[in-house]
Amino acid sequence: MKKAIALLLTGALTAGFAFSTAVWAESVDTAGTEMVSEEESFVFAEWNEGAPSLEALVEFVEDVTDEASPNFVPKEDRIAVFDMDGTVYGELAPIYMEWWMFAYRVLDDPSFEGDAEMTAVAEAVKKAAADRSIPEGLEVQEALQQTRAFADMTLDEYKDYVTDFLLHDVWGFEGMTYAEAFYPPMVEVVDYLRANDFIVYLVSGSDRFACRTLIEGILDIPEENVIGMDVRLEAENQNGTDGLDYVLEPDEQIIRTDELLIKNVKMNKVVQIAKEIGRQPVLSFGNSNGDTSMAMYVTHDNKYRSEAFMLVADDPDRDWADPEKAAPLREKWESLGWTVISMKDDFRNIYPEGVVRMEEMPVIEGFETEAPLQAEETPAQSEDASPEPAPVTDAQTAPEEVPQADATPEPAPETSEETVAAEETVAADDAAAEPEPESAPADEAAATETAPAEAVPAEEVVQQEPGQTGSDEYTVAEGDNLWQIALKTTGNGNMYLAIADANGLEEPYELTIGQKLIIPEVVPVG
Repeated sequence: MKKAIALLLTGALTAGFAFSTAVWAESVDTAGTEMVSEEESFVFAEWNEGAPSLEALVEFVEDVTDEASPNFVPKEDRIAVFDMDGTVYGELAPIYMEWWMFAYRVLDDPSFEGDAEMTAVAEAVKKAAADRSIPEGLEVQEALQQTRAFADMTLDEYKDYVTDFLLHDVWGFEGMTYAEAFYPPMVEVVDYLRANDFIVYLVSGSDRFACRTLIEGILDIPEENVIGMDVRLEAENQNGTDGLDYVLEPDEQIIRTDELLIKNVKMNKVVQIAKEIGRQPVLSFGNSNGDTSMAMYVTHDNKYRSEAFMLVADDPDRDWADPEKAAPLREKWESLGWTVISMKDDFRNIYPEGVVRMEEMPVIEGFETEAPLQAEETPAQSEDASPEPAPVTDAQTAPEEVPQADATPEPAPETSEETVAAEETVAADDAAAEPEPESAPADEAAATETAPAEAVPAEEVVQQEPGQTGSDEYTVAEGDNLWQIALKTTGNGNMYLAIADANGLEEPYELTIGQKLIIPEVVPVG
C-alpha cells in the first residue's frame, strides 16, 4: 500500500517546470568506453511557475553547492531539517494525525479500553478538534496519555497499528487517506535536496516510530534521520529493571513502555538536533511557532550561509486554513529574514491530485460546537496553541543524558544554563508572543518523573452532593475545559472528576460559557 502511495505522489513529473541544477548523472557513450557527466534539470511538477519561495530555495542550493562560490558548503555539512505536521504533511483534518489516532484508540477501538484519565484526555482531543482550538496544557497531557495507550506493544505491533490507522479517510476531505496526506510540493523539495547531496532529517513533535512508518516509501529520508517524540523502550521481560542490570534474552522482543522521555517541540527540537546530528544545519523548514527555535538555531551564528523557510496555511479553498491567522505569521517571519512559503500562491497542488476539501467540516459526533469553522486558534497557526513542553531531565541511571517529561499537567521547568543560552537567541517579539506556562504547585513538581499522573485519592476530597455549596465557585469562560478548570482552582488537573461529580456532570467536557461550577474542597490526607 505504501509503495502504491509513493508512486502516486512521486510519479512521472511531466507537467511541471524545470530548474537547471547541479545534479550530475554519469552515462556511458555509445561506444561504451568513456564516462561523461551531463547536467540534468530537476522538474518541479507541484509548484506554480515563478513561485518566489521556490526560486529562493533553488538560488540558495545552487550557491552553496557551487565549489567556486564563497558560500560553498561541503557535502557532509549540507544538513536540512524539516518539521513534519503542517510542513510536509497535513495537520488540519481535523487535528494532528497522531492525536487523532490516539483518540481513535481510546474512544473508538473495540480492542482497547482506556482508564478514566486516558479517556478524559482523548475526549479533550476530540473537543479541541471540533473547536479548532487547543487548550493550554493539552499538548503535554496528550503526549503522556498517548504513551500509556500504546504501552507494551512491540515495535512491529505499533508499526502495524499505525499502518492500519493510516488507511482511514482523512476527516474533512474526499479522495485521501491519512497515508496520502502529504504535500507533494514539499515531497519534491526533499527529493531535490537529496539529489544535491543534502543530508535531510525529519524533526517532529510526533512519535519517532509513527513518523518512520508514515514516511516510508514517500519521503526519501533514512529511518535513522527521523527525530521525534520518544518513549522509553525495554525488553519484554525487563519489567523496569535498569538497562545496566539487564541482559537481553534470545528471541526477546523490544516493547514500548508507558514512560515519556521527551516531547520534541520548541526548544526541545534544538536540543535533539544538537545531540543526534551534532552539527548545525544550514536549512530549516517549519510552519509554526513550535518551529521558531529550530529556525533560529539554524540561521543564527552559522559558519555557513543558512536559510529558514516557513510555510503558511493561507488557502481556505483547498485546505482547512485561515488567511487572517496566516498574515501575522508571514509578517513576523519575514521580519526575521526568513522565506515564507505560501500554500495558496506557491503550491500548484496542496494535496495529491483529485483530493477535494469538503464544503463543510464534518461534525465530530458528541462534540458538536457552535464555534466558527476557524476559531481564534488552530493547531497550525496559533501564536502559541500549546504550552511549553514538559522539562527534560537526566535519566536516573543511563550513561548518557536522556531527557524526561514531567508527569504534571502544567510543567514549571527550571531553566538550565544550556536552555537559557539557546533561548537568548530567539527574537524578542517571539518571546513576547509565547507566554510562560503556569507554575506547577510544589507537591506536583515533586511528583515522580516516570509515573503517569494519578487520580486524586478519594479521601482528599470533601464529598458533596450535586448542587451543594462548596469551598469555591468558578464561572466557565470561553475556551475552558474541565481539566484546565481543575488545574486553575485546585492545582491538580486530575481533580476534574471530583468537580464533575460535585456538579452532576455526566459528560465532563460538556460545558457552557457562564456556567457556575462548584469546586470541591480538598483537605490534606491524615
